[in-house]
Amino acid sequence: MADYILQLQKITKIFPGVKALSEVSFDVQRGHVHALVGENGAGKSTLIKVICGVYPYGTYEGTVKFDGKDCKFKTIRDVEKAGIACIHQEMNLIPDMSIAENVFINNQPNKMGIIDFDEQHERCRQLLKQVGLDVNPEEMVRNLGVGQQQMVEIAKALARDVKLLLLDEPTAALTEAEVDILLDLVDKLRQNGVTCIYISHRLDEIMRLCDDITVLRDGETIDTRPKSQMTKDDMISLMVGREMNNLFPRVPHTRGEVGFEIRNFTVPHPDIEGRNLINNVSLKAYKGEILGISGLMGAGRTELFTAVYGAFRTKGTGEIYIDGKKVEIKSPLDALKAGYFIVSEDRKKLGLNLIMSIKENTTLSSLQKVSKFGILNEDAEVAYTTKYVEEIRTKTPSIDVAVNTLSGGNQQKVVLAKALMSDPKVMILDEPTRGIDVGAKYEIYKIMNELVEKGVVIIMISSEMEEILGMSDRILTVAGGEITGEFDVKDATQEILMRAAVGRG
Repeated sequence: MADYILQLQKITKIFPGVKALSEVSFDVQRGHVHALVGENGAGKSTLIKVICGVYPYGTYEGTVKFDGKDCKFKTIRDVEKAGIACIHQEMNLIPDMSIAENVFINNQPNKMGIIDFDEQHERCRQLLKQVGLDVNPEEMVRNLGVGQQQMVEIAKALARDVKLLLLDEPTAALTEAEVDILLDLVDKLRQNGVTCIYISHRLDEIMRLCDDITVLRDGETIDTRPKSQMTKDDMISLMVGREMNNLFPRVPHTRGEVGFEIRNFTVPHPDIEGRNLINNVSLKAYKGEILGISGLMGAGRTELFTAVYGAFRTKGTGEIYIDGKKVEIKSPLDALKAGYFIVSEDRKKLGLNLIMSIKENTTLSSLQKVSKFGILNEDAEVAYTTKYVEEIRTKTPSIDVAVNTLSGGNQQKVVLAKALMSDPKVMILDEPTRGIDVGAKYEIYKIMNELVEKGVVIIMISSEMEEILGMSDRILTVAGGEITGEFDVKDATQEILMRAAVGRG
């Protein structure tokens, strides 16, 4: 008979205007890594917040059983005492405190009520060793990389004798090397008897790491199976409710005239005097195509197009042409006026105001369209926003809800709506599907195709090789701030692109 550490029975959670969870039920076997997958908006994060006490007992219906006992957690503290810890997408570390202080916050070793700093330091050192982090416990968290901070979060959980660890998209911001380290660590935790619930859109990670898989869709439990009885195609089909034989909806594009051109563009390095970050780059992008920009992290892809946008820390030099006309771009406002728009890779920091509504975000860059003599025309604002919500199929109960209540995929659609409001001639999509599930990715890809058909120049920067090959018509590789290769997608392979990305094309 299976030994279940966690049992969820008919969990239902209702927010105003939407049922986020509807009678969700599944069991988590002790000592297993249990995957939780589903599209953005499927209810995964809401369920995690129920388990972790963010939504306390009484705010949801159903039963949570932990270690065989009915749990009525009223606070996060109650959850922690039971041996449950959660690593959220947004890390909960305090940058201006040391690693040790973060690891033992509200849990400091003490003697007669006085913090024992020596013991805290030593215990922290042992925990850091356990998670494979070779740093001084007194190091300030702000000095750590994202991957290192993720390990500190896990050390913090282990300091509380965790029995069940929940990881919500833990690898979203990590490099490939950091991902490998984290997956190995989760595997070690399993071997040491720690049960994990692992949420990820990266299905390869799921198949590599997890023992069991639960699929959620539209707030409901669709299926729970051992990994041995589930393929990636099975997961995708269950997640989206339909077969998706082609994850990339490529359509034939007819290349037209040059819509965007950069000539001899150079960007000085912001921190190293006498060195260039971007060195004499020239490129053309045509109407009627998706131009993919491929390269390794640090190659200069984002920096190039951000500098052209007038938003980089150092000013670039060179010539910029849109629709064959030379334009002067010294600021993002100049770029918007010229018809040049960047959809940032960091939509939460640079693309959206999360506490503002869909309506307010959509019109933010184009207030001149919805105002006269400085007075906002609310009817026009509603009309424009409703138009784009319908056109790009944003799922929302209302255009007045705050953007931070939406799923990642729908947040990205709001960014796209904001871009479309500016009537762009050229759109730079920087990692447009990062942190988005397969169903939402498909929707974004269809929108890209629709924009190409309307004559918008689409340039897509992506670190996902499959995405570059699946959606691009033509591909440029960047390495060391220079263009190292140009390929028609018919002639490109992952190996060819990787060789060019390391400067060996």
